[in-house]
Amino acid sequence: MGLSEWLSYRPEDLLMFSLRVYERLFELHNQALWPMQLLALGLGGAMLFALLRPRPWGTRLIAALLAVAWVFVAWAFLWQRYAPINWGIRYVVPLFVLQALLLIALGMLKGGLGLPARWSVPRGLGLALFLHALILHPLMALPAGRGLQGAEVLGLTPDPLAIATLGMAAMASPAQRAWPLLVIPALWCLVSGTTLATLGAAGAWPPLLAVGLALVARLWPRGSPTA
Repeated sequence: MGLSEWLSYRPEDLLMFSLRVYERLFELHNQALWPMQLLALGLGGAMLFALLRPRPWGTRLIAALLAVAWVFVAWAFLWQRYAPINWGIRYVVPLFVLQALLLIALGMLKGGLGLPARWSVPRGLGLALFLHALILHPLMALPAGRGLQGAEVLGLTPDPLAIATLGMAAMASPAQRAWPLLVIPALWCLVSGTTLATLGAAGAWPPLLAVGLALVARLWPRGSPTA
């Protein structure tokens, strides 16, 4: 195949699935897992409470729950559902497991992460990202015409999980422990947003915007006490 033939391809020509096939993944995923969505939302609410009232035990709880979610999503969604229609996803699965290990090592062990106890720009942006992942992201299925059966729920699907992790890591301290936790979620959001944009999906912008907001929060000057 000549160079001119390669250049004639558009980005959407390189994808092995359509938007409808991609959306169908979430419908089948939700059908198979019901009623785990209720548990996932409940645990998400517990993490939100811990973010709003930061304590050392709460920070460790958030890290533990997020770590479990990264492993679960890697197996139940990426490996079981997404990889069969997108061969490249099999190489992403180990990164999700690595993210879980980083959350355990950097967030749960002695001298782990601290969360801001006072309101600040990093805390506001971090909480906004987490609230989007927990509440708004699942509801985006409604204007997209997928209904709640196609909702992407925190802890069960990759995009809200990555956005929630960005929110937590964006406001956490110290920086040398928080920065490594941003890398894999940010990379996933960039890949996911690009894929959705290529498919022509209306929800391509939240993952991309989440990366930008997380970087702003992470780079914002610190100074507030943490817990």
